[in-house]
Amino acid sequence: MVTIGYAVTMTVLSIRFKRPGAYERLKRDAARRAESISSVGERLIDEGLRMEAHPGIVFRDGPSGRRAALAAGPDVWEIAGLLRGLRGSVEERVADAAIQLSLTESQVRATSRYYAEFTDEINAEIALNDDIADRELAAWENERRLLSG
Repeated sequence: MVTIGYAVTMTVLSIRFKRPGAYERLKRDAARRAESISSVGERLIDEGLRMEAHPGIVFRDGPSGRRAALAAGPDVWEIAGLLRGLRGSVEERVADAAIQLSLTESQVRATSRYYAEFTDEINAEIALNDDIADRELAAWENERRLLSG
């Protein structure tokens, strides 16, 4: 099992909302997620800064929580995992991954740059997926063994 730990430091920030409805949308989103307004606001600010620094990257909800993904493509961890498994120069790996995933080389580069900045986070997502895949494979193999004879 992979866990991600963070040092707990708190910085207080006071925000004045000037855009009509922004605070109400934030409150509704926090209520829908059963989270505090502060935690949703912090997440949205962090994700917004990451998306601004890494064009083409967005964030999605899913069974394993929120994760970075290509705007019109797979999750970053999926592409990073493929890139790690390929051989050759960086250029060759990017080209191979683009072909295998039917993406442009620019899309693959966007994910590799995001991966370079948030390596530990993406590696944890890859490890979590590997653990789940191993458990599912073992369950499938056990089922086949039990039911085959």
